[in-house]
Amino acid sequence: MKKSLLSILFAFILTTGCKLKEEPQKKPTLVIGIVVDQMRYDYLTRFANKYGNGGFKRILRDGFSLENAHNNYTPTTTAVGHASIYTGSTPSSHGIIGNSWYDKILKESVYCVDDNTYYTIGNKGKSGQKSPHRLVTTTLTDQLHLAQNMNGKTIGISIKDRSAILPAGHTGNAAYWFDGGSEGKWISSSFYMNKLPNWVQEFNASGKVDDYLNVPWKTLHNISSYTESIADDNNFEQLFKGEKKPTFPHDIPNLRMKNGNYDIIKAIPSGNSLTTDFVKAAIIGEQLGQSEYTDFLAVSFSSTDYIGHHFGVASKEVEDAYLRLDKDLADLFIFLDTNVGEKNYTLFLTADHAAVHVPSYLQSLKIPAEYLNPKDFKLFVNTITKKYFNSDKLVENISNFQIFLNKEKIESLQLNLNVVAQKIADEVVNYKSIYKAVTARTLQTTTFNEGILNSLQNGYNQKISGDIFLVINPSTLNSNYTKKGTGHSTGYNYDTHIPVIFYGNGIKSGTSKKRFNITDIAPTISNLLKIEPSNGTTGKIIEGVIK
Repeated sequence: MKKSLLSILFAFILTTGCKLKEEPQKKPTLVIGIVVDQMRYDYLTRFANKYGNGGFKRILRDGFSLENAHNNYTPTTTAVGHASIYTGSTPSSHGIIGNSWYDKILKESVYCVDDNTYYTIGNKGKSGQKSPHRLVTTTLTDQLHLAQNMNGKTIGISIKDRSAILPAGHTGNAAYWFDGGSEGKWISSSFYMNKLPNWVQEFNASGKVDDYLNVPWKTLHNISSYTESIADDNNFEQLFKGEKKPTFPHDIPNLRMKNGNYDIIKAIPSGNSLTTDFVKAAIIGEQLGQSEYTDFLAVSFSSTDYIGHHFGVASKEVEDAYLRLDKDLADLFIFLDTNVGEKNYTLFLTADHAAVHVPSYLQSLKIPAEYLNPKDFKLFVNTITKKYFNSDKLVENISNFQIFLNKEKIESLQLNLNVVAQKIADEVVNYKSIYKAVTARTLQTTTFNEGILNSLQNGYNQKISGDIFLVINPSTLNSNYTKKGTGHSTGYNYDTHIPVIFYGNGIKSGTSKKRFNITDIAPTISNLLKIEPSNGTTGKIIEGVIK
């Protein structure tokens, strides 16, 4: 009897096609990395009731969300964020220690992607003299190319050059960014190509940019419904040149010429809409997701950063920007469903960093917040070196909350570099806005496993970083912000807590409240794609995300 039942069961399996073992998950034909510049995690929850069902809510509902993900390094800036996301490592490994930084060899400030060995593709200006040459490790996108014997396409797109170039890695087929001013065109670098593809030329000739700039910036919904934000007319927001008040509507057609002409689109939600339009054109023009290989499209929405800097975290402009971005994302997802196939793509959405509330706004609420005066601070440091070493020429540069010492001068005075650095670190904490200070020597010889000093250590690169690292007080910006608008760069939660959402082919539905790092994204996607992680990866695979 038992033998008969087994025979029947076996026959049933053979005839109905039931599988004793699940087939391997098919790889996506397109991976999309979405970075929203300066997006705090709480923008997901703060504006939740006003988002539609097809944007943020769609990927939250059907994807996997990390609710406690953070940048695990300083400085929390755009270039460092994009490099860390795509390399799975921190500045200590990948070598991008800021948007710009002081070069100890050249004795001058350098920009993260500047490279005058290449020329602009798209116009005769210098905005395309760029490459990823300062990024010293491979990226997720490089590794995908290597794994596929250089097959498949990798393209980076962003209004900001650094946000397109660094994610595309060293082997990118293309990176495109927006050249504003009098140009108003998407451009690239001769690092990638000799001329713009026809589809880019057609997009640039389409007049889409002017279409966006010919209408005022009004709120998407009735402004009275924007109850998650402070009053529209307040003292904590910057003005567009030509405005008397920082209030809606913003008359973009009449403001554009006083605000850099085409540059103004960067600082309004239309910059994100323009980016979305260009992304869709790239998918069609490059036939992404249509081959047997996996393509990678790295997209960064930059206008949210410009708007945040200009108006601040609590502004109605920021709220409107995210409600409009939600619509752009919903539109993009439907486009992907139609043109790539809903089951053929995988994406992640995250941010390069978050941002602090405008310090002057916090001060109005009696919450501790400050502004640091760089000139006053430099004088204070010089008084320390004068007092203890009888010289005010020992400091070569102060930038990015790092102090670079003049090693030649220190040697000529027969002083010990480590002694000088430690004395400055010990004394500089007496300055009102400095909370902690630590020397490079300490970061080389001591391991900090958690907290803000761990973030500081992850941001330290022995080859190119300074000699003393500074931690400012919470909710402090330098006085360049003139008490209006906001910024970021610290290791405090307001700068580090960012969204991380995985969605699509091979991704489970769920959430996690465990702490994860931004550097965990790349190794997780690498694991999904069954490829080697970046050669500098320090992040870990996030268990539970992948089917």
